[in-house]
Amino acid sequence: MALAAMMATARGMSATVQVLARGELGRFSGNGRSEVSRLEDDLRRTMGVEHALAVNSGTSALIAALVGAGIGPGDEVLVPAYTWVSTAAAPLAVGAVPVLVEVDESLTLDPVDLKRKITPNSRAVIPVHMLNLVCDMDAIMAVAAEHGLVVIEDACQAVGVRYRGRRVGSMGHAGAFSFNQHKNIRSGEGGAVLTNDRTLFERAAMYHDVGSYERDGFSARGGDLIVGVNLRMPELSAAVLRPQLAALDVQLARRGRHRRIMADALWRSRFAQRGLRLVPHHDQAAAAGLAVAFDDECAAVELGARRGVQRLADTGRHLYPNWRSIHARTPVHPRLDPYAWAEREVDHGPGSCPNTLRILARSCAVDLAPELPTPAFRVLARRTSA
Repeated sequence: MALAAMMATARGMSATVQVLARGELGRFSGNGRSEVSRLEDDLRRTMGVEHALAVNSGTSALIAALVGAGIGPGDEVLVPAYTWVSTAAAPLAVGAVPVLVEVDESLTLDPVDLKRKITPNSRAVIPVHMLNLVCDMDAIMAVAAEHGLVVIEDACQAVGVRYRGRRVGSMGHAGAFSFNQHKNIRSGEGGAVLTNDRTLFERAAMYHDVGSYERDGFSARGGDLIVGVNLRMPELSAAVLRPQLAALDVQLARRGRHRRIMADALWRSRFAQRGLRLVPHHDQAAAAGLAVAFDDECAAVELGARRGVQRLADTGRHLYPNWRSIHARTPVHPRLDPYAWAEREVDHGPGSCPNTLRILARSCAVDLAPELPTPAFRVLARRTSA
């Protein structure tokens, strides 16, 4: 494990021990000594936003952001056809209906298809920064502004990554982070909502904690009170995350170095003769993720069998045809059926985004293993490309 990662782990362990020693495991039980509130302060400073709300998962962050934005029954929310299923499930949780949008060769939401899919019922769009690959946010924000859409960035798979000088999650009306086991910083489970909109923040905060309407810093200033649920982040999670957040830029820089090493190794391999190309990145200088594509699907299958590589057509619940719970359209209760509130039939069938399926069938994601020192990663890159 690289030195910075080891130091962050050690600091996280120390902070965790201190929380356990105090016996104050809940955010609001520590008489103001909250690791969660400190994490939120750190997130605000690091990500360049006015408000940050720590929650218990990335899914919760998406739902709370939608509640904060006032999205609900009868609304349509545009989501990419390639993303973790939570992106499509979150609108349903607030009574809205997801509408699928193609991804383009960058593996992120296609702004051209986004514009085609907008209807009079469209209220929001959730662009997703997949695999540390950033969306074309300038184009997406322009389309959203033209049509009056709320933009909620799903930055769960790209915490800390930059796009043209700004951090992902800070450019839309709100952003969502995830801190689960597979993310850039991790606490097993956890998430956060980012926003510069005070009203959105207050509504999301009220929703994330059923008692927050009387807590200092969360209560609405003359606004409507809403009944919430409990999506709070525990103190232990925040204690684990804060040192990792402090070391995040070091980790992202290592990802960038590893990206260049792996790309060079693949260009020198026999896969280069089979039409290998790097998936385009919307901010090449800040690139922290690596995916490759082929014209030949068989080449993608072969490379995808290598350790640390995965063909994207084989990533299960990240592909819209595999969202079985979405397709079932079985509400918690018949009277709580979002599709019954929709003003039109919305197609989630396997033929609704064919270009996405074609792209994913010939594309592979490559793990950049930021926990490895760079010399060890060079060896891994040679083995992967052999």
